[in-house]
Amino acid sequence: MERLQKVIAESGYTSRRKAEELIVQGKVKVNGKIVTELGTKVSDKDEIEIENKILSKEAKEYYLLNKPRGMITSTDDDKNRRVVTELIPTQARIYPVGRLDYDTTGVLLLTNDGEFANIMMHPKSRVDKVYLAKLEGIIKGEQINKLKKGIEIDHVKVIPSRVKLKKINSESNTCMVEIVIHEGKNHQVKRMFEAVGFHVEKLKRERMGIFTTEGLKSGEYRKLTPKEVAIVYSLKK
Repeated sequence: MERLQKVIAESGYTSRRKAEELIVQGKVKVNGKIVTELGTKVSDKDEIEIENKILSKEAKEYYLLNKPRGMITSTDDDKNRRVVTELIPTQARIYPVGRLDYDTTGVLLLTNDGEFANIMMHPKSRVDKVYLAKLEGIIKGEQINKLKKGIEIDHVKVIPSRVKLKKINSESNTCMVEIVIHEGKNHQVKRMFEAVGFHVEKLKRERMGIFTTEGLKSGEYRKLTPKEVAIVYSLKK
């Protein structure tokens, strides 16, 4: 079950804000009855009618993209920068599941299934988000332990499930660190490392739950299998 205005927006009919206006104005019907309450929830079985037109039910689509550097994780951008949805040719109104920064690469899921996206993003699902960060400088055990104890971001303490030093390059004075988190706060990994005194030079999400970029070059994508979608739904709490 999802909010009516969200279902309308995800169908591509209009924006969520405009959908809310239409609902309040009494221009939306659910199963033949006018609905004006914004908190109304509907299921896939409900028939939605907007301004005397039946809302078409878009088939669900699921994609895994190996996000390249220099692209915005969004469906559009007011600065005319390239967005990740450009890489997947589909008529469906897909959108990214969570965000990766402009210069961050790796695993990115895209779908038009709101419930699927919510399952993947909700902290209760405990979905591992595995990142490999290249840091300027060599991190020490003291700083790793500080990360493991938790860093406060936006007044909330976030604790990684794993932090591991993978490689040291003494010549360039850099190191590679693997960090695993379950949240998805804005610039979270970069802010966590900054909190212990390190700038992230490069960042890649290597895994998100069961999904990796194995077999995909930068900028390539593939459709998820029905089995993969079912595994995600099995995480629903």
